[in-house]
Amino acid sequence: MSSLSTNLSTPAIALAIGAHPDDVEFQAGATLAKWAANGCIVHHMILTDGSKGTWNVDEDIPALVATRQAEQRSAAHALGTTGEVVMLGEVDGELQSGQAQLERVAYWIRKLRPTVVLGHDPWQRYRLHPDHRHAGWLTVDGVVAARDPFFFPHQDVPHHRPDVIALFEADQPDHVEDVTGFEAAKLAALLEHRSQFETTMAIEGDEHAGEQIQAFRDRIFDDMRRHGESEGFEFAESFKLLNDV
Repeated sequence: MSSLSTNLSTPAIALAIGAHPDDVEFQAGATLAKWAANGCIVHHMILTDGSKGTWNVDEDIPALVATRQAEQRSAAHALGTTGEVVMLGEVDGELQSGQAQLERVAYWIRKLRPTVVLGHDPWQRYRLHPDHRHAGWLTVDGVVAARDPFFFPHQDVPHHRPDVIALFEADQPDHVEDVTGFEAAKLAALLEHRSQFETTMAIEGDEHAGEQIQAFRDRIFDDMRRHGESEGFEFAESFKLLNDV
């Protein structure tokens, strides 16, 4: 018998916290699309500016930052979400989980008042990218700070305790969301991140773009199939749930 739980009740409000533009779509895009379709208000909070998301040494970095912000908003729209897209603008690759950053994350959790907070699992072993580690700590530490009134008491919003934290990229997931029927929304949202075609999706140039997009689609769909196998779902996304928050 499987030890995994499945399918949370649709939350009233969800906040997905990602280190970079596109992280949320890769890890939880179909879940957010499903919840949004069922009436959930889904918010995004992206911690960094995405300014290192290129291999072009001559890139216009301010223009790239503006592009990545626009792409993130388009991706949220493609998922069918109607909440806010908050861009905190920390420098890509230089994110820290210090008090200043924690205060900003706690503020937005208090302001948006999510039932469920999603984010990177900070306990994942052998994680290479430092932004993902720090984003994970800011997620879990931000929930603690947001829930208790004597953290940052000067803030002009009341404290707020979410019901659940759902961590993606987890080494030991214990929860699966059936996202069958929302796989196309996830793909569409990811393809809004056009500035990341070369660096993240292996889509280069025009000559073979169609074949490369198909290969990327197969990669994303195969990953969702793998997450759903144990529960008999055609497509799924997996999380580690923290319920006692």
